[in-house]
Amino acid sequence: MTVAGLLLAAGAGRRYGMPKALVRHRGLLFVERAAEVLRAGGCEPVVVVLGARAAEVRAAATLTGALVVDNPDWASGMGSSVRVGLSALGDCTAVVVLPVDTPGVTPAAVDRLVRLATPSALARATYDDVPGHPVLLGRDHWAEVAELAVGDEGARPYLARQRVQPVPCGDVAVGTDVDRPEELPSQEPDY
Repeated sequence: MTVAGLLLAAGAGRRYGMPKALVRHRGLLFVERAAEVLRAGGCEPVVVVLGARAAEVRAAATLTGALVVDNPDWASGMGSSVRVGLSALGDCTAVVVLPVDTPGVTPAAVDRLVRLATPSALARATYDDVPGHPVLLGRDHWAEVAELAVGDEGARPYLARQRVQPVPCGDVAVGTDVDRPEELPSQEPDY
């Protein structure tokens, strides 16, 4: 059973003022940290989708071992990155999807989802009963997820129509996404 990691890192980060893939926090770029979280959580391969300032991200980031792909249509929204990423996965049982702007997600949270992987699995991390990231998509769902991933919508429209297994992760991670510099966590969570 192969569970891939899909890191969505193509956006321009308009509210942040720069692509979040290039945000440096605690010594690592967001894109480096998120790729390592997926790998350390049990995902192999890890596919990183780049878009805005992709050449700069490639030059600045150490993404050894990751398959880095470009989304030429990144400006149309996250949906195109989901489609590009799913098409790059190859023969995997399932994929754990993580946006680059969730620095509080840990390998332990990813591992909880990886353990549930089957071709028919649909699960997502929850934080105080609120759905968040990462999300686990079994292979059986990829075609329909890709079909509905349009504009700024990734897997959300598909997940809204399905029974999705909640996976409580608040004890091992923080699922908050970072949209602005002032939202960066000031300290490591105590787990």
